[in-house]
Amino acid sequence: MSDVFTFGEAMIRFSVPAGRHLETAPSFAVDVAGAELNVAVALARIGREVVWWSRLGGGPLARRIRDRLAVAGVDGSTVVVDDSGRVGTYYVELHRPPRPTAVVYDRAGSAAAAMSPDMVPWDRVESARWVHVSGITPALSRSCLETTRAVVERARSVGIPVSFDVNYRAKLWSATAAAPVLAEFVRAADLVLCTREDAETVFGISGQPEAVCDELARWSPSVVVTDGERGAWWRHGGRGGHVEALRVAVLDRLGAGDAFAAGVIDGMLDGDLAVGVRRGTVLAAVALTTEGDQVVVTRGEIEALVSGWGRRVDR
Repeated sequence: MSDVFTFGEAMIRFSVPAGRHLETAPSFAVDVAGAELNVAVALARIGREVVWWSRLGGGPLARRIRDRLAVAGVDGSTVVVDDSGRVGTYYVELHRPPRPTAVVYDRAGSAAAAMSPDMVPWDRVESARWVHVSGITPALSRSCLETTRAVVERARSVGIPVSFDVNYRAKLWSATAAAPVLAEFVRAADLVLCTREDAETVFGISGQPEAVCDELARWSPSVVVTDGERGAWWRHGGRGGHVEALRVAVLDRLGAGDAFAAGVIDGMLDGDLAVGVRRGTVLAAVALTTEGDQVVVTRGEIEALVSGWGRRVDR
């Protein structure tokens, strides 16, 4: 039995030094990324047993992804490998305000986009305590949508709770196309994570974050709404609360939402959403101060940061 089963596309990230541009940068930093993979790595780093599944192409880029899984302690033994397939990539410009971080994707036709329900390791799904999916995977292709739907339906049929991170990506599909699909998964999930911006863009739910959270709580029993530096709002079983974001010097924004999701899931595995939101807030802060999409952290470090909330020096 694993604690968490998750799946999605893994990609190779190429980023240029902060303040440089793709068209003029002399070099790239190379890393592994992917929303669900980022969640899996964070959970494994803090001691959870995690299974991550996907469909990978062959060659050195795919080997690099599998090596990252092994180093982080994520079980990737059921990943399907297609030696003729390709690994998706993306390119990042890490700008400082007022310019936003810029991302350019090259992921069309990746091996992951051809995943289908008949490839899923159903025994690993059914032996997990928790299943996590995001709104990125169903945007990749029709077969990825069918696969995501099949995994959620199977998990629910055997009583395994499901978390869904809305994770809307405008470069993958329009809000009009995404809305009915993502709403379907929101209503099917036991836990929903959504940014205030995505709630308005995709579902037309506007207002203050607490009001957005209340509205989404009509759709799902447990909801967390984030609003950047303002923090996170949560609702569960008639209870709710707000956790302020930690003030950090931002190095790299990519992956912070995935780290946050990992912390929330970790709390839910312990039966406490409020604790999960605090853990997620700490993990997001760590991600914001880490270069690359994935956190390198221990359970002890997270517990120390949660217990020392607001402390400037640990001594």
